[in-house]
Amino acid sequence: MSSPRRNHPLLSVRDATVVVGGRRVLDRLSIEIAEGQHTAILGPNGSGKTSFLRLISCQYYPLARGGEPVVSVFGRDLWNVSELHSILGIVSPEARNGFAPHEATTGLEAVISGFFGSLALFRHHRVTPTMREKAGDALRLMGADHLADRRLGEMSTGERRRVLIARALAPSPRALLLDEPSAGLDVAAERRFLETLRRVARNGTTVVLVTHHVGEILPEIDHVVLMKAGTMHRAGPKRDVLTSANLSELFDVPVMVRRQGGYYSASISDEERR
Repeated sequence: MSSPRRNHPLLSVRDATVVVGGRRVLDRLSIEIAEGQHTAILGPNGSGKTSFLRLISCQYYPLARGGEPVVSVFGRDLWNVSELHSILGIVSPEARNGFAPHEATTGLEAVISGFFGSLALFRHHRVTPTMREKAGDALRLMGADHLADRRLGEMSTGERRRVLIARALAPSPRALLLDEPSAGLDVAAERRFLETLRRVARNGTTVVLVTHHVGEILPEIDHVVLMKAGTMHRAGPKRDVLTSANLSELFDVPVMVRRQGGYYSASISDEERR
């Protein structure tokens, strides 16, 4: 199997249609993201954002289209899933929930488990010194090296979240896909967590953020894709896409967009409240 090609887009989706339970969750979706292009996929609940992520991670498959590739990652349309996940770190609610039965696992063990595609270490896993070193580096990058010996059951939601992202980063992926990364965090924990993600983006790993919260979009992200009803609604530079008019159309209510430092915020306009 050929290696991933660096002259190709990180992700390329062309006219992808996905049907789940008889319903189209993606409808002729087309998105292209370049490697190194930090990107936010923004849309309301039910817009197809999570389905897009499952399409990329080979959990969902598109309807065939005349033998032409519909989805390619790093220029390839055929992947062994474990190989794909070694260069495309994915952090999703499924992965977060998967930690629940492993509360006795330490932070370091949880991060090392990412090399094996599991959520804990087992007897048949052969852990190398290089794996331990990379796991420690990933924890330090996330500001979580103090969690190496702490059990998952003793960690807060935010601490577990940092360990989970360190787990995705440990195999040195070329890109990191995050689905609603700050869900369940309070306001202070969310801001600390997002500032930690900025470190990841600045460290050279391409960040693709899937969210319905404008406030999660990091200052380092300059490309935004709006999704609605399973298809791409609009895409382009952040300053052009994150406008009150565009988001009002996206969410079907009057939305006021403000910029605060490097972050954006969105709220229902005063007219709608009246």
